[in-house]
Amino acid sequence: MASSEATDHIADVWSRSQSTVFRRGATMLAMSAIVPGSAQLAAGNRRIGRWGVRIWIALLVAGLVALISLFAARNLLLNVLTTGWVLWVASWVVLALGLFWAFIIVNAWWAARPRDMGAVRGGILGAVALVLAGVVLWGTALTSSALRSSGTLVSTVLAGGGDTKVKAGRYNILLLGSDAGNDREGTRTDSVTIASVSAQTGRAVLFGLPRNLEDVPFIDSSPLHALYPHGYGCATHECLLNAIYKLGWDNKKLYPGVKDPGVKAVEEAVEATTGLQINYYAMVDMFGFKDLIDALGGVTIDTNVQVPVGGDQVAAKSWIEPGPNRHLSGAEALWFSRQRTGSTDYARMQRQKCVMSAMLHQMDPVTVATKFSQIAAATGQVLVTDVPSDQVGTLVDLATKTRNLDIANVIFAPPLIAPGSPNFALIRQTVAEKVATSEALDAAAKGQKASAQPTASATSKTPTASATAVATGKKTAYANESVATTTDDLSAVCAAH
Repeated sequence: MASSEATDHIADVWSRSQSTVFRRGATMLAMSAIVPGSAQLAAGNRRIGRWGVRIWIALLVAGLVALISLFAARNLLLNVLTTGWVLWVASWVVLALGLFWAFIIVNAWWAARPRDMGAVRGGILGAVALVLAGVVLWGTALTSSALRSSGTLVSTVLAGGGDTKVKAGRYNILLLGSDAGNDREGTRTDSVTIASVSAQTGRAVLFGLPRNLEDVPFIDSSPLHALYPHGYGCATHECLLNAIYKLGWDNKKLYPGVKDPGVKAVEEAVEATTGLQINYYAMVDMFGFKDLIDALGGVTIDTNVQVPVGGDQVAAKSWIEPGPNRHLSGAEALWFSRQRTGSTDYARMQRQKCVMSAMLHQMDPVTVATKFSQIAAATGQVLVTDVPSDQVGTLVDLATKTRNLDIANVIFAPPLIAPGSPNFALIRQTVAEKVATSEALDAAAKGQKASAQPTASATSKTPTASATAVATGKKTAYANESVATTTDDLSAVCAAH
């Protein structure tokens, strides 16, 4: 009897001992998951423990520095994060840290003496350790891959080449929507917009040029000016603004050393047309554009127009109805931006401005940070630009300021401009007036006296009429859709969130 009681007592002590070792092991695993190396320090393996804790502290300090830089030196932080080789190196550092962290977790399980926990408890704790290590490896592998992809993207997309010099206090950015299409030869730039942004305040004016603008001039220094001294025109009326991109490539021998002669030709035409000097361009493939919208999670607008999806008004599969808080997917936003069957080019231009404005307002730092991989992947497929990586911080700063201000919009549509016989002096005058008005608003906001004269960033020769006196345009076939040729907002068509 005494022998049986002794045996039971030993078994009970052994069971309690196994439970104690198990709890100690579970605690060590938790410590390793939260502060790598802390479990090893507690268990006496100070060499591994010290390395783990030191690396963890270094990462916390780096994170704190990055957080402070986000507010105190955001441009510097963005310049670092948009440097290709930095992202490439960071990807391998992250992978190495992930491997070390996984080793720390497995080592903590082994240091907890799983053989003293019993087969069941030791097996359970071993499975937990493997799961934790696997999650760490999976997460770091994904992060490492995203960083390498981003590094490649940055090196490819942000290769530079643009003009970083401020033009009369402004950055002028050419935004192109390209469309190769199955029914046409070569790429056409069916969407041409110039964003003129104050380098100090971020206040912006968007100028939209119609794709069917004829007799478009080239600046005197353009090699195409000698071929078309009176503008790009022809008797068949096929020589349109949207064909100049292809014209540049057809004459690429005139642009030795130029990476994209098509874009260069469009820039030269736009500069002559508007009087603005272009700093940078960004060209977006309109069919891939929907992937970028989806990567952002869609766009939300208040729309006052009804637009058919999947065909014209008769064959439409569905409709984007007027109303507040309309959340559009990438495919819907593409239809909203591109559909012109039963409508007009000019109304379509205005809807494109709606989507651009919505993207600007919703592409905030939090959205970009949380969906960076998706946005980066989509951007690499749809975007070509000559913005250098070291200017990203400056432009992001400006975009942040722009989001908090009203964006003025001008669409050069009838009755202001007749695309078949355009008054280029009036276009340049309109640009100059709108830029001057924008700068006057900035001056008024600062309590300064603004000059009533147009600035040097956009001047015109021989003004002919006041463009700001032009009223809205004609009704289109779409419900409630009208075109405002000169307007300071898009409220007649939409409101972005």
